[in-house]
Amino acid sequence: MKINQLKAGVILSYATQGVHILTGLLYTPIMLRLLGQSEYGLYQLVYSVVSYLSLLSLGFGASYVRFYSRYKSQNNSDEISKLNGMFMTIFTIIALVCILCGFVMVQNARSIFGKGLTAAELSKAKILLSIMVLNMVATFINSVFSSIITAHERFFFQKLVYFIKELFNPFLTLPLLIIGYGSIAMVSITTILTFTVLIADLFFCLKKLKVKFNFHKFQFSLFREMWAFTFFIFINMIVDQINWSIGKFLLGRMIGTSAVAVFGVAAQLNSLYLTLSTAVSGVFIPRVNLIVASGGDNNRLSNLFTKVGRIQFLILGLIITGYILFGKEFIALWAGPGYDSAYIIGLFLMVPVTVPLIQNLGIEIQRAKNKHQARSVVYLLVAICNIFVSIPCIKKWGASGAAVGTAVSLTAGNILFMNWYYHNRMHLDMLCFWKNIISLLIPTAAVTVIGFLLKKLILVPNLPISLVFVILLYSVLYILALWTFGMNTNEKDLVQKPINKVRSILWKK
Repeated sequence: MKINQLKAGVILSYATQGVHILTGLLYTPIMLRLLGQSEYGLYQLVYSVVSYLSLLSLGFGASYVRFYSRYKSQNNSDEISKLNGMFMTIFTIIALVCILCGFVMVQNARSIFGKGLTAAELSKAKILLSIMVLNMVATFINSVFSSIITAHERFFFQKLVYFIKELFNPFLTLPLLIIGYGSIAMVSITTILTFTVLIADLFFCLKKLKVKFNFHKFQFSLFREMWAFTFFIFINMIVDQINWSIGKFLLGRMIGTSAVAVFGVAAQLNSLYLTLSTAVSGVFIPRVNLIVASGGDNNRLSNLFTKVGRIQFLILGLIITGYILFGKEFIALWAGPGYDSAYIIGLFLMVPVTVPLIQNLGIEIQRAKNKHQARSVVYLLVAICNIFVSIPCIKKWGASGAAVGTAVSLTAGNILFMNWYYHNRMHLDMLCFWKNIISLLIPTAAVTVIGFLLKKLILVPNLPISLVFVILLYSVLYILALWTFGMNTNEKDLVQKPINKVRSILWKK
């Protein structure tokens, strides 16, 4: 039976995110208590530093689908094999450079982390650095195979592999944490699983997709064209690293690992929020590129942009309103004592990022049209301002201050500038987009008010079962309100059709 790759991709994406969230909710509290605030903060600090090595990719991974779509539309298999060979060469070199950079970082760990670490923490940080660098190397190499699978729209296999990885990670890590291996065990298991995914993707590309690699005559003209395209994606990667990692780095240098741990709890919740938004938009990347390659109909792109944005708002609206209402109580129960300020940090991170998250598909439209340059430049300027705003804010408000700069950056760049740019330069119908979002925002606001009243009337302080009950009740009310007053026929069909299929299968049995 032929699999609908788009539907299977979306379903498995959300299944993966569901596992990610459930394991995060169940596994993270245990992990926090087994590691302790100091070691968890150390893990978050080292991770924030190593993540800067991802910039070595220079944004090339994002360009593969665009150039593959061009040659695929021309039915030019020779150029595709040359493209594959070029990407493998580029990312092999990047992986080697990553190893070299990792060695330098380990040798200069004290200079990187400053005086915020004790001698014991510094020694452990070096081990964590080494293992995380190996994980990054495997990630770079797999960028080639992952991009190829995405370009072929084989989402079922791709998402299934990541689903299995997400499922196995906590089950393999937790026993080692209980024994006492700590953060070193965490990063070791993650690295082993990353190499396993690399091997799986490699075999799928070679055996199933019959992908060919041509390493003869490196095409420097194509490389220059790709660099012109990816340069501004690279700038955007720098922006993301500044916005999402600079807070932990500055806190580690200026205050210490405990402050990083508090910020890290909020950042982890924000990370879950971010990943939810990519599950739908990610599977539409090839479709966007094909629309642009075949003429770039702005009406089709606007309709797709609005359609995906509405779906993402329906999902993210439940999460963000739930966090606003119950986040403080949830963090106290979930993370334990000592993480109270994580709630405010989470608000500063999650509320302003909601707008760009429902507009995630716009990033791919910009890249497909090769009109992402202005966005990258403006974002870079705003991100630099983020650094200068964050430093005095950290001095005044500690961990909470680190989130203020990010909130200002997101509001100025991702919301105000980008919506102007989408409408006036990308020629997407933003009036139609926001008209659709407001039609969902009205019932969302109404049910949030009801949720606030429920919290006041029903929630019993320091009673976990009471919190769980109120959250579940609010979730049901949210779904009913949006189903009745927000969702259109197509969106309801996305829910009803799979349910009806399952019913028909069960009735046949």
